[in-house]
Amino acid sequence: MRGLLGLTVSVAVALAGVLAFAPRGTPPQPESTVPVARMQLFGISQTSAGLLVAGELGHIRLSADGGQSWHAADVQPQRHAMLTRVVFADPQQGLALGHEGLILLSNDGGRRWQERAFSEGDGDPLLDAARLPSGDWLVVGAFGRVLRSRDGGQSWKNEAIEGLSDWHLNGIAGSADGQRWLIVGEAGSLLRSRDGGNSWQALPAFYDGSLYGALSLGEGRWLAYGMRGRVFRSLDDGETWQALSLPGKFSIYRAELTAAGQLLLAGQGGVLLLSQDEGDSFSLLREGQESITDLLLPAQGPLLLASDAGLRSFTAPIPNEVVQ
Repeated sequence: MRGLLGLTVSVAVALAGVLAFAPRGTPPQPESTVPVARMQLFGISQTSAGLLVAGELGHIRLSADGGQSWHAADVQPQRHAMLTRVVFADPQQGLALGHEGLILLSNDGGRRWQERAFSEGDGDPLLDAARLPSGDWLVVGAFGRVLRSRDGGQSWKNEAIEGLSDWHLNGIAGSADGQRWLIVGEAGSLLRSRDGGNSWQALPAFYDGSLYGALSLGEGRWLAYGMRGRVFRSLDDGETWQALSLPGKFSIYRAELTAAGQLLLAGQGGVLLLSQDEGDSFSLLREGQESITDLLLPAQGPLLLASDAGLRSFTAPIPNEVVQ
């Protein structure tokens, strides 16, 4: 899997070329010719500036009218590197991550972005981020890369973790109280923190395939999900894991909990799955040709789906009062 760094690693490892990163020297498309409805998107957030999406060629778009119209964010400098993830810790502060070790920081809801890390030609893709209770940011990425910022995202240093391998680290997730955290990745890579992300322990792999993300279900319960429909649940804070059964073998790229505790899974083939019993059973809500890379559950309006073929929305059968 080490030859896949020309792709957006966490998702494109599975899509194997469908979401290919534009080769070096490819002229960037003008903003006006890349409508959000057709962009390759890898992140979506609700911020103080409105809706925000990010993806191909470094494009970040904002909408202040619920997605009716979009305009480009101010990104300095504009690198045109594929953006793999956008994470907002609050309505104001967020990070956008990308290929070549790119880290962009915004402190105004995504209106303006400043580059805080970039290694042209030799930087590995960065794939997920989280702000810890201490205020530190943690970023994970290809080849076991873990970076920490102790100054609000302004500067970054490698994080030394005992037992860390060079497998790609694809996702980071925290509990509601901010004390428990998991990092997951290739070859079943699993790291755990029980002190708010201050220290990390490498746990034995329970699965030999790629895990793309994790989700806290509360009270020491976790979900981990990955390629070919592999989804696992732990009821003992990551010590042991049980495989869950899905109605298909599609790779899962994102999971979210609704305000009512319903579990949503999304991924390859445009699938959207719903569980009302924390994964004991699932129903298929939708499928399509695209691959869903991120979800947004707004306080009002339909569920929004970022995909490799643009922005999608979904309403029934999830009532608006549940999606908050």
